[in-house]
Amino acid sequence: MTTTEAAPSAANPIVAALDRFPAVPGHLDAATSGVPPSRSVSAVRMAVAAWAEGRIDGHAFDVDVRRARAAFARIVAVAAQDVACGGAVSVFAGLVAAAVPPGGEVLFATGDFTSVVFPMLAQEPRGVRVREVPLERIAEAIDGRTSLVAVSAVQSADGRVLDLEALARAADHHGADVFLDVTQAAGWLPIDASRFTFVCAGAYKWLLSPRGSALMAVRPEAVERVIAHTAGWYAAEHPWSCCYGGPLRLPATAKRFDVSPAWTCWAGTAPSLELIDELGPAAIGAHDLALAARLRTGLGMPPSDSAIVIADHPDAEARLRRAGVKASVRAGRVRLSCHLPATVDDIDLALTALT
Repeated sequence: MTTTEAAPSAANPIVAALDRFPAVPGHLDAATSGVPPSRSVSAVRMAVAAWAEGRIDGHAFDVDVRRARAAFARIVAVAAQDVACGGAVSVFAGLVAAAVPPGGEVLFATGDFTSVVFPMLAQEPRGVRVREVPLERIAEAIDGRTSLVAVSAVQSADGRVLDLEALARAADHHGADVFLDVTQAAGWLPIDASRFTFVCAGAYKWLLSPRGSALMAVRPEAVERVIAHTAGWYAAEHPWSCCYGGPLRLPATAKRFDVSPAWTCWAGTAPSLELIDELGPAAIGAHDLALAARLRTGLGMPPSDSAIVIADHPDAEARLRRAGVKASVRAGRVRLSCHLPATVDDIDLALTALT
């Protein structure tokens, strides 16, 4: 198999970091579920062992949540106090959607992921207008009627990357809030969450964490505008001393949107996010995009700015499966996602199978 794309140098710090991962040859499916670093696997195993032996210490998991909150804040360039920790993107999206007043308008992209779309559509019975436009027209479609734009930074179905600068400028110009889902972007695409009102990610894909952890950055001025409908004991400033009775005691920060953490998930989330922060989304993105470019070149496809590659080749799914390449099928097409710990060898394995 030959290609015009050069292999990344072994001196590259990202390549050097690949020994921190378990050997998972042929994994090109981070858009479905990322491969965790070895230290995250060890942390989860220790948590499960403690559970199995009746040694669970709930207070100790608070440290993992704090570590994850701080690491995600650094990854998306905001303060840790502006980050809420939860379990799923759709729950955070539902909180934001419920804050749109009757008569307000929500704008979303055609074909976007349903965890973004469904919470918005669910607001129609109470008089919220919902308008759908093609992804490429999102920024230009924002106008004085728009209360909220709900959109993914990178499309799950095909990897298209949204023009985030154009989105931020248009939203600021018209005074519209933005709920930006970065589940398919955070970890490889640098994100400045301060440009948007709400920036949310499920951590189990490109952030290499266990399924069951999600985080949302909230602009400080927007905190009071969203009712904490999901507030439970963990939404308090000091949860362990605030477990019973009223009155409502919520902090003035994004922590008021926290939900009780699935402990073993956060044991693995903290070290994964810290590794992403240590390596840096820009450097990781350069690695991922180089792999995606090698794949596209070998398949005779035009260049792209996405780490996700869609293969329309005949019998692509079966060919990849026989070759031991892990990919996925979305919207009827094979989707390959290039991310840690994938290597040039994994790309060439896929190319051999497809060509």
